[in-house]
Amino acid sequence: MKLHEYQAKELLARYGVAVPAGGVARSADDARRIASETGGRVVVKAQVHAGGRGKAGGVRLVATAGEAAEAAARMLGASLVTAQTGPGGVPVDAVLIEETVSISRELYLAMLIDGGAGRAVIMASEAGGMDIESVAEQTPERILREAVEPALGPMPFQSRKLAGGLGLEGAAARALSRLVGSVHAAFTENDCSLVEINPLVVTADGGLVAADAKVTVDDDALFRHPDLAGLYDPAQEPPIESEARGLGLSYVKLDGDVGCLVNGAGLAMATMDVAVAAGAAPANFLDVGGGADEEKVAAAVLLLLSDPAVRRVLINIFGGILRCDVVARGVVEAAARFEGPVPPMVVRMLGTNAEEGRRILSEAGLAVTLVDDLGAAAAAIGELG
Repeated sequence: MKLHEYQAKELLARYGVAVPAGGVARSADDARRIASETGGRVVVKAQVHAGGRGKAGGVRLVATAGEAAEAAARMLGASLVTAQTGPGGVPVDAVLIEETVSISRELYLAMLIDGGAGRAVIMASEAGGMDIESVAEQTPERILREAVEPALGPMPFQSRKLAGGLGLEGAAARALSRLVGSVHAAFTENDCSLVEINPLVVTADGGLVAADAKVTVDDDALFRHPDLAGLYDPAQEPPIESEARGLGLSYVKLDGDVGCLVNGAGLAMATMDVAVAAGAAPANFLDVGGGADEEKVAAAVLLLLSDPAVRRVLINIFGGILRCDVVARGVVEAAARFEGPVPPMVVRMLGTNAEEGRRILSEAGLAVTLVDDLGAAAAAIGELG
């Protein structure tokens, strides 16, 4: 679950991270008041779950409270389209009004989970700012990495290495060591999968200020953090993803036309690869999990079919705890309840009660192609294109 910038900064500030003074506005009058209290010359920043706001007009530097109100009025209620959103953009329901910061340098600092290493990793770069993605892609050697030992946390020598790599000395180097400790504490205590500060501003006196911040919390840990769970903003997600979250489904909307239904995240990735191998593209990532019943499977299939982009469906089930016959009955139930033509389906079922599941589907009167392996699935999906 992603937090808005202002929420991320409020969280980090509780751990001692320096952030600019300011406040959140949901109207032009609020923006005028906050800007006046902050000193007039402020930055107005659209609060959306997407990067690239500055290049898309979602960040404005203004000189007066009146200009802050005007900028907020233009942003609020509009949709902001950035390189990280769809063509429809995402709605702007709030803006962050912040004091300006005297910038000596812009750096990048983040902590995230490295699945390969099986631990958290600190990443930093002296090339912070709007083009950090290009830096990572074109000159990855400019990204510093320090893996964190889970039982020990970040060690002083690691902070010194990062400071040296970033060209920080004296007060700035000491400030970085404190910052790394604060970020690690926020990251671990709140079960985050990402804490990112970009840019991390070096001020003239050697201080470090989080001029922007992103925080993502692990969905599976939200039961431990009801205060954070309450910060979820469904307006920032496609409606279909918000609906899936309410159903307890793992769903990500994608740009293709092959609706994918699986049980297991690894199987989902393999299934999407099958769609690509067929010269098509997946319309979604949808994992019903291992403990679904017929009703949950039916809800998942109805959700999948509700996407108008879906023209063909690929179902890939390895029956274990979730039996294949349960999936088959859920699919049939969803097809009966769906108010529209059901697109053709390619189904691969292996494992518990696979033969029963295949029989149920073959007798349901649906346009179903039953296959035994992924190669046959790719060929069948390709033929439906």
